[in-house]
Amino acid sequence: MTAHIRIPRMVSRAGALSALTAVAVGGTVTVPGVPQQADAATVAAKALRIAASKKGAPYVYGAAGPHRFDCSGLTQYAYKRAGKRLPRTAAAQYNRTRHIKVSARKHGDLVFFHAGGSVYHVGLYAGSGRIWHAPKAGTVVRLERIWTGKVSYGHVR
Repeated sequence: MTAHIRIPRMVSRAGALSALTAVAVGGTVTVPGVPQQADAATVAAKALRIAASKKGAPYVYGAAGPHRFDCSGLTQYAYKRAGKRLPRTAAAQYNRTRHIKVSARKHGDLVFFHAGGSVYHVGLYAGSGRIWHAPKAGTVVRLERIWTGKVSYGHVR
């Protein structure tokens, strides 16, 4: 997906509107890896848009926003802003979600990474095998391909 801006037709004495002003008065902006209109009303899609809006925020262990995040802090923050509560850690979030098959995953569902029987990382599914996540120390919140097959998916209830 690419970024699109729809600017409403307006008459203004002040002149041209910036894209951000247009959005504020009723336009739309789409972000790569964020679902379009069909999913826009779901809590999961809202959480995904919120996570994507944090692109570039630095990873800090134990941080849960609004300017710094670790992996589960980002998912918790995004879902809280979308109207759902999640526990703080990736493992606790895994235990709180309804586990779903890969074929049932939707934008905004949680993606859990496993090693040795434990959940060690979480992100928000963005479609096309990609997630929004806060990877590790020295990185920032970003959109990235899922790098392993050792993942499971969860739908936030």
